[in-house]
Amino acid sequence: MTQGGEFDLIRRHFVRASRDAAVALAIGDDAAVVRVAPDMDLVLAVDMMVEGRHFFAGTDAEALGHKILAVNLSDIAAMGARPRWALLAGALPAIDDDWLDAFSRGLFALAELHGVSLIGGDTTRGPRTLSLTIAGEVPRGRAITRAGAKVGDDVWVSGTLGDAMLAVRALEGAVPLDGEAQSSVRRRLERPTPRVELGQRLRGIATAMIDVSDGLTGDLGHLVASSRVGARIELEAVPRSTVLARCLAGGHADVALACLLAGGDDYELCFTADVAARADVGRAAQASAVAVSRIGSITREAGLVVNDGAGRPLASLPRSFDHFR
Repeated sequence: MTQGGEFDLIRRHFVRASRDAAVALAIGDDAAVVRVAPDMDLVLAVDMMVEGRHFFAGTDAEALGHKILAVNLSDIAAMGARPRWALLAGALPAIDDDWLDAFSRGLFALAELHGVSLIGGDTTRGPRTLSLTIAGEVPRGRAITRAGAKVGDDVWVSGTLGDAMLAVRALEGAVPLDGEAQSSVRRRLERPTPRVELGQRLRGIATAMIDVSDGLTGDLGHLVASSRVGARIELEAVPRSTVLARCLAGGHADVALACLLAGGDDYELCFTADVAARADVGRAAQASAVAVSRIGSITREAGLVVNDGAGRPLASLPRSFDHFR
């Protein structure tokens, strides 16, 4: 059922009473007002999702509500920050209350889980496009950036990589997966788990960090470039699901390898830490209930090298996602 216009849409689906005492003024005025603690730095990130580019037409609306917030939470996690407030903008082809009910349900379920208040936004008619801006806080001067990796540091990654892009390839027909396997990887694509607690627990431990949104080779490449170092990765150490491992061992190894190293949409954390901090990394991971894997080390020589199971560098690396390629 569809009714009303833009302001009714906002009132029905996105106005919630905020329990955050730091929100002085939320939805309903020209701008929101929040109170930031004087000993904190403000951390800001924004992501856009366009139908046909970032998600398939007909993707479950509740999953989209979850994902548009999750991808932003992942950016905040990569800075070691605590998420606080969000602004949502969206273009929609029409007002569809059933779709909006499901979308807002997915959005607010994840927002409540991480203590995020939706404090404003905008809507218009157009091709389905979603954009969310998130603000978080981190103790002054303690944000984790991409620029702190040191020669000799370990390289770590959380969770497993490659399933999200494997789901895309399966939906495109490039890789045959049975029902259970396809459902498993599709959940990783549509409902990623942002590593918010792990990111905060890595403050003071990680020397540099980035979230894996465009693929390991691309994102780790950004980190080493910012840190003016290089990295050597052991392919066998890169964590993968049993579904992706089967594809690597089967008749679709090239596709699976590209998904593992460069697929993107994983929203795991890739970080570096001193060798002496291995026990600290393990405790942070255990406290966050997130598995982490040590996959390589930082080198003096610029660039990224991935060694195969025999210790030989791969002749070429798959290219990570690029919005304009």
